[in-house]
Amino acid sequence: MAGKQDQRIFPARIDVIPEVMDYVSHAAEKAALHPKRVMHIQLAIDEAMANICNYAYQTPPGEVLVRIQDKEGHFMVEMIDEGIPFDPLNMEEPDTQVGLEEREVGGLGIFLLRQVMQEVRYRREGKQNILTFVV
Repeated sequence: MAGKQDQRIFPARIDVIPEVMDYVSHAAEKAALHPKRVMHIQLAIDEAMANICNYAYQTPPGEVLVRIQDKEGHFMVEMIDEGIPFDPLNMEEPDTQVGLEEREVGGLGIFLLRQVMQEVRYRREGKQNILTFVV
């Protein structure tokens, strides 16, 4: 069974995050995802876009290709940038048992994504970072 695929390029800027979230949310709603899942996808997009905007490009703004695929009961979002190589899944998981005062800054976003997404993958192809979320 063939699925639906759509993609769009966005500038890698913080002020564009709501636009990216709307784009992906609209597709998720069209795919009849449960509202809770749409919220999870919004969280994933917000976290991934913020990381790309803040860290991927040494001379901002770069671009982010957002590719959406809905097929065979899976909704997949790929976020593709040509920034510096960075695999967020290689980061150590934060110690959630430690109090806030003692906890190191960062790392919670990716930890949360792993909790709410069915699957999170990263790969580097040529000059591209490709982060994939599946629900």
